[in-house]
Amino acid sequence: MSRTEPVFEVIHPGMLTTVQDLGRRGYQKYGLAVSGAADAHAHRMANLLLGNPVDAATLEVTLMGLKVRVLKPAVIAITGGDLDPRLNGQPLPMWSTVPVHPGDVIHFSGCKSGCRAYLAVSGGIDVPVVLGSRSTDLLGGIGGVAGRKLEKGDLLFAGPARVPADKVLRRRLHPDWVPQYPRQVEVRVVLGPQEGAFTPDGIATFLSSEYTVSTTSDRMGLRLMGPTVGHKHGADILSEGLFMGAVQVPQNGQPIVFLVGRQSVGGYTKIAGVITVDMPWLAQLKPGDTIRFRQVTVAEAHRLLREYERFFAAIKVWGSSHLSA
Repeated sequence: MSRTEPVFEVIHPGMLTTVQDLGRRGYQKYGLAVSGAADAHAHRMANLLLGNPVDAATLEVTLMGLKVRVLKPAVIAITGGDLDPRLNGQPLPMWSTVPVHPGDVIHFSGCKSGCRAYLAVSGGIDVPVVLGSRSTDLLGGIGGVAGRKLEKGDLLFAGPARVPADKVLRRRLHPDWVPQYPRQVEVRVVLGPQEGAFTPDGIATFLSSEYTVSTTSDRMGLRLMGPTVGHKHGADILSEGLFMGAVQVPQNGQPIVFLVGRQSVGGYTKIAGVITVDMPWLAQLKPGDTIRFRQVTVAEAHRLLREYERFFAAIKVWGSSHLSA
């Protein structure tokens, strides 16, 4: 596709839609957010269906409202939360490849499950690479489309397709591999790095209670409401780097789980970290949904990550034999 011919025109940007890839690595030490797709699994699967590199940029659609007009022929795939995607008013299959044509309108009309959907196009969304990534960093105001969320009238381009359209049409992920997004999840955590700053009762409360996602949650983090997690001597520490999935507990005892859009450092105690393979479940939670935490060891977290990456690598290698036609 030519860079001079856009593939989509934004008719309505929805609640929050941004361009994301797998994030901007290596710049957190300079104060920049890593950013990237909040649900990396759904993002990677959308690209895999289209034969794109798994880090090609997609549109991350939050909850509802995105409406785009197709300006040139393309093949798309939509994964992640079910935000009721429609093509010209008709239901649009997810976790599948779909051809679209000039004049078609793609609309995410409302949230049925999950929180974030990923709209991928053959060749990937083509925006300038900034510090090694096309991701939108809303805190820093860089990447994506002028460092901001999409606005009405934005024109979006696609890069050159790596696989011809006729080779990826009618691909769909096996139903057994399509994740469901419940409103109550249990995620696994490794305690630390400051679990010693909490009372034994505080740790027990954290691991045995149900927490509700608050309305102040966003791509930076999930702010939770529930039983208070008690500290021994207060919540303040010297500011240090914040890692993906860090569970910080400020003075009020209400946990915050940090996601891809988090700031680079934080100065409150962290009781635990959510393991990598469970992060996509957090990305699909919305206000009112609930979380429970279960402790695992570092060795178990590593084993689960290796198992996941083997699963994903197998799909990549076997390609069309595992992607039903």
